[in-house]
Amino acid sequence: MTAAPSLPTRPATDPPAYRSTNPATGEIVAEYPTASDAQVQEALSAADAAYRSWREVPIEERAAVAARVGALFAERAEELAAIITEEMGKPIAEARDEVAFCAEIFGYFADQGPALAADQPITASGGGRAVIQKRPVGVLLGIMPWNFPYYQVARFAAPNLVLGNTIVLKHAESCPRAALALQGLMDEAGVPAGAYVNVFVSHAQVADIIADPRIQGVSLTGSERAGAKVAEIAGRHLKKVVLELGGSDPYIVLDTDDVQESARAAFTTRMANTGQSCNSNKRMIVTDDIYDEFVAELARRARSLTPGNPAACAPGTYAPMSSRAAAETLAAQIQAAVAAGATLHTGGTLDEGPGAYLAPAVLTGITPEMAAHHQELFGPVAVVYRVHTDEEALALANDTPYGLGGAVFSTDPDRARRIAEGLEAGMANVNAAEAEGAEMPFGGVKRSGYGRELGPLGMDEFVNKRLLYVND
Repeated sequence: MTAAPSLPTRPATDPPAYRSTNPATGEIVAEYPTASDAQVQEALSAADAAYRSWREVPIEERAAVAARVGALFAERAEELAAIITEEMGKPIAEARDEVAFCAEIFGYFADQGPALAADQPITASGGGRAVIQKRPVGVLLGIMPWNFPYYQVARFAAPNLVLGNTIVLKHAESCPRAALALQGLMDEAGVPAGAYVNVFVSHAQVADIIADPRIQGVSLTGSERAGAKVAEIAGRHLKKVVLELGGSDPYIVLDTDDVQESARAAFTTRMANTGQSCNSNKRMIVTDDIYDEFVAELARRARSLTPGNPAACAPGTYAPMSSRAAAETLAAQIQAAVAAGATLHTGGTLDEGPGAYLAPAVLTGITPEMAAHHQELFGPVAVVYRVHTDEEALALANDTPYGLGGAVFSTDPDRARRIAEGLEAGMANVNAAEAEGAEMPFGGVKRSGYGRELGPLGMDEFVNKRLLYVND
């Protein structure tokens, strides 16, 4: 754990669980030991004590602290971006964008939070006065992933700090330097000691933290397996949970005036964050008359890229995946699909050496009988399906255990909207890959999880919607 409370220490013979490794080179940059059980208790006590005072601070003052956090994201942009580029391979330009988005998120909740949390009068049929109040609930546990080390934390922490909740944050084991940077940012902005506490804990300790009566809710962004386990533990202890899990988002192209440009936009979207986004366009569904040209252009673009340094972000290059293990897993999924009868047009090969470079791939011919049809391919792989009708496109789009997002493109917006209205997803977009903004709620259905973050709904998850009735 970090500044509040102190960093854990363990014998040198105890291997560190939290390790920062540069995926471009395989070099270990930093290592940190796991917290002791006593230090976990110290963190929980600090967060609980901070809640007792933080909730009494006027919401306008809490919002002012959030505004300072946002300002520090902007001021420290280069330093923060460099950390995640080295730690998980994010191209430096995208790393800067992520930091800027965090500044926007904290700014949004600092500006809009007091109004979003304001009392809502309701008509009392029997006379008297009634209002619905939004009050904090207590200490929350956040379990965050590596793919967006700052953004995932910001969208959870910003609204809850403004509401008056306090946070114990367990980050991914591969992102300890980003986790420490976030703790430092919170401390410098004036978030009270204990109101935001980073902890380097084991999976067993996470279970104990969830069970602790001081914890009132859990937010997890991660895998289905992790989400199911956390939800199971939280359910046993009657804790509220928000889950943002996997996705296999459909990206439907019904028609276009420019096939090559449509393919370019689809490929650019798929390659963002080296394909490691929950709501990436993992299944491209393209109508028959433009399919062949669309696939050819995707393959041409994929073949044109070479491995590059994510810190340089040179044109015509691609970045490493987050780790060698992640790249090996994805390469195995691609080979399994090919063995089952899919067509690999290009890519899918691992570079030799310790780095995590996997050549961008284009796959077609995947059928419902193949494992890849139901899996989330988390990396630079464009999977393309051919369809003949709008109805076939919609049926294929919904033939997935996931339901995070989806997009439909057409020169006729009404046609695209009719299909988008039928998507079984938490986010449906017409003629846009996604609606990105601090004001736009994010979340899914089915095995993509439940609950929402960002926007007005982001203030409504971990809150006591209390009825106050006054009989006059």
